[in-house]
Amino acid sequence: MANLNKSEIQYIVNENARKTNSEKASAAYMNREAVEKVRSFHESFPEYKVTPLHKLDELSKQFGISNLWVKDESYRFGLNAFKVLGGSYAVGKYLAETLNVDITELSFEKLRSKEVKEKLGDITFVTATDGNHGRGIAWAANQLGQKSVVYMPKGSSEIRLNNIRKEGAEASITDLNYDDTVRLASRKAKENGWVLVQDTAWDGYEKIPAWIMQGYGTIIDEAMEQIAEAGAGRPTHVFLQAGVGSFAGSMLGYLVEKFGDERPITILVEPDKAACLYKSMHVGDGKPHVVTGALNTIMAGLACGEPSKTSWGILKDYAEIFVSCPDYVAARGMRILANPLGCDPHIISGESGAAVGIGLVSQLAENIMLNNMKEALKLNKDSKILIISTEGDTDPDHYRKVVWDGAYPTA
Repeated sequence: MANLNKSEIQYIVNENARKTNSEKASAAYMNREAVEKVRSFHESFPEYKVTPLHKLDELSKQFGISNLWVKDESYRFGLNAFKVLGGSYAVGKYLAETLNVDITELSFEKLRSKEVKEKLGDITFVTATDGNHGRGIAWAANQLGQKSVVYMPKGSSEIRLNNIRKEGAEASITDLNYDDTVRLASRKAKENGWVLVQDTAWDGYEKIPAWIMQGYGTIIDEAMEQIAEAGAGRPTHVFLQAGVGSFAGSMLGYLVEKFGDERPITILVEPDKAACLYKSMHVGDGKPHVVTGALNTIMAGLACGEPSKTSWGILKDYAEIFVSCPDYVAARGMRILANPLGCDPHIISGESGAAVGIGLVSQLAENIMLNNMKEALKLNKDSKILIISTEGDTDPDHYRKVVWDGAYPTA
């Protein structure tokens, strides 16, 4: 473990990640059969297209590495973020289970047919969100002729709120932090007979979060195909941003299933004001631990204080390094991607997108105070890094404050 000071990047090396002489969590939920079902379901959407995988050659040279890829989820279904993949698949799985059929028998088109709608009747899906997940649930429910209710934590963006309402949801901002907003959504579901679709799991609520994690598998499966087709060899490192850990658990579970001990080195990155996974590893008792308080970070999509039970086992057993990052790291990453070098593509990545990973890699390349971390990661001229940009400018006003006005300058 290396701790700098409170305003600096902090990290913990997971010494158990590569050990094979101990029982570890299963990643079978991301096996080939499960991923193929997910891909088939998403490919049935009229809006489906493989999102771009950008190769940043000039930035790779700047950082002293071999390759740098950014998977750009701002193009996903016109919703500017990746969350719709998990939400839509969970909704699809729930409806398939209600109809007592396998999801392979239900395309998205069939699910929104009049015949199926009559069998299902009226269903209301409810969730808590910082914005992207809720918008995905609202979109999926609306597409299927169903209702949705979305609760957002205190301080949420009005722009994100309005985007959710545009998808047909009844949405509001609460005076609670994220984790208390999740509890509110859960209570409302029980009181009203609604279906809770949440990407964090707890005792007694594990099936739907697992479906959501499976739904995210389309992203990493597409990326691996794109990299293979380019003939550039597979990544040596994958940087994954984490909130409750569902996205990171999905990506890492896929890598464990596909590559086993030959998988890329995985780095988990969290905002320092909501670093529940980092804290859990720091405590070191093998259990997930909670971060409380306002969770005040610009990385709104990662402002979660309670790890998801479903993803915790995979993350603690297989992720190599857990990193806690201040906001300036994400802000710098946003500016780097928005101002490309040479012929590198221009990428619009929000605070919780690729920005935090890119910002961290830039610090590792330039900050000699992080040399120990760089060595622990085995980052060198042969490294091939994959980073997934999970959102675009989902809050355009704040995006401009960071990229245009230089908010949150590098410390």
